[in-house]
Amino acid sequence: MAEHAEHPAYPVGLRLTGRRVVVLGGGQVAQRRLPALIAAGAEIVLVSPDATPSVEAMASAGEIRWERRPYAEGDLADAWYALIATPDVEANERASAEAERTRTWCVRSDDASAATAWTPATGRSEGVTVAVLTGRDPRRSAAVRDAIVEGLRDGSLAAPHHRTRTPGVALVGGGPGDPDLITVRGRRLLAEADVVIADRLGPRDLLDELPPHVEVIDAAKIPYGRYMAQEAINNALIEHARAGKAVVRLKGGDPFVFGRGMEEAEALAEAGIPCTVVPGISSSISVPGAVGIPVTHRGVAHEFTVVSGHVAPDDERSLVDWASLARLRGTLVVLMGVDKIGAIAQTLVAHGKSPETPVALVQEGTTAAQRRVDATLATVAETVRAEDVRPPAVIVIGEVVTVGPQSARRNA
Repeated sequence: MAEHAEHPAYPVGLRLTGRRVVVLGGGQVAQRRLPALIAAGAEIVLVSPDATPSVEAMASAGEIRWERRPYAEGDLADAWYALIATPDVEANERASAEAERTRTWCVRSDDASAATAWTPATGRSEGVTVAVLTGRDPRRSAAVRDAIVEGLRDGSLAAPHHRTRTPGVALVGGGPGDPDLITVRGRRLLAEADVVIADRLGPRDLLDELPPHVEVIDAAKIPYGRYMAQEAINNALIEHARAGKAVVRLKGGDPFVFGRGMEEAEALAEAGIPCTVVPGISSSISVPGAVGIPVTHRGVAHEFTVVSGHVAPDDERSLVDWASLARLRGTLVVLMGVDKIGAIAQTLVAHGKSPETPVALVQEGTTAAQRRVDATLATVAETVRAEDVRPPAVIVIGEVVTVGPQSARRNA
C-alpha cells in the first residue's frame, strides 16, 4: 500500500447492519470505535485476551461477542470489515496480510500505510453524518469535523432540509436570557425557521442572527381582537403552520415551566399541526447558579421547590400550599413574584418560617443587566421598594443564599 499513499482515499459509507465485523484488541482504540459499529448494527466479534472495563461491559450487555484469546489465522473469514488494534505488531501484520488475501476492508491503528481502509473523523447532527479524511493528520481531521458539526448544531452553518422538512411548530425553550444558554437543537431550529413568534423574556439577541426572510413576530404585539392573549398566540401558530411554514415559538426558560407550553401544544394537536417540544434551561435553577447560589447543597438543602408567585397567597386562584412550604427545610424558588413578595414573606412567617431566613432576588439573570439583591423574609418587602427591584427576577429563599464565596464577600 505504501507506493500508493500519495493518492487520496476514496470515501464511502459502509452499511454493516447484520454483517460480520471483527475487532482485534480490546484496548482504548476498540473502546472508541466499538460504539459506532454497534450503532451501525454490525455483528461484532472481539478477539482479545483482555479488554478495558468499558469494552467488557459491552460484551456483558450482549452488544458484542468476545473471544478471550489472541488473534489466530482465519479469524477474518467472512468478515466485511476488520479493525486491527492489538499491541502485538507481529499479530497485526499477520492479520493485515489475511485481510489483504480475503479482500476484507481493514483498518490498522498502528500503521495506517499498511491498511486497506482509513477511519475518518466522524460526527453526527440530526441525521447528518460528517466524515473527514485529511490523509495522515488525524488531529486536523478531528478539528475540521468538530467545526462542521458545531456549525450544523448551532445553526451557524446553514444546511436546511429540502425534501424531508415537514411544516409544523417547534416550542423552543430559549433559556434564562443569555443567548449562549439555548440548547444546540433550539438554535438549529431557529436557523431553519420561516416564522418565529417570540416572548418578551426569550433570548432576544438570537433574533438578530436570523436570515432576512424570517418573519419575527413579537407575541406581546399580536392583535388580540376579541380573543384572550393566549388564544391569539395559538391562532397565530396554527395559521402560519397551515400556510406551510416552519414555525418556532421561542419562549424564555422552559416551555413547560410556567410557560403555558402545554396549552399551545394541545391547541396544535387539536388542529392537527405537528409539534416538537425542545426543553430549555429553566431560570429557576440557572439564574441562582449565575450568581453563585446552588439551589441544593450538601448539609444545607436536600430539596428545592419552584412555585409561581403571580397571584398572592390569599388569592382564591392560588394553587400553592404556602403553609406546607413554610415547614420545608429546603430551598424555595419563586418565579414571577416580585410584586407579591411582601405578602409571600408574611405568609411564610405566619406559618412558622423564621423571619431571618435569607432571601436573594436576582434581576435579569444571566444577562448584561444582571444584579443580585439580598434580604431576609423580614426585610424583603422594603428592600424591593428601596432597591427598585423589577421583573423579571428570580427569588431564592433559604439557607443556600448564604452558601458560596460570593455570599461570603457580600455579607462580610
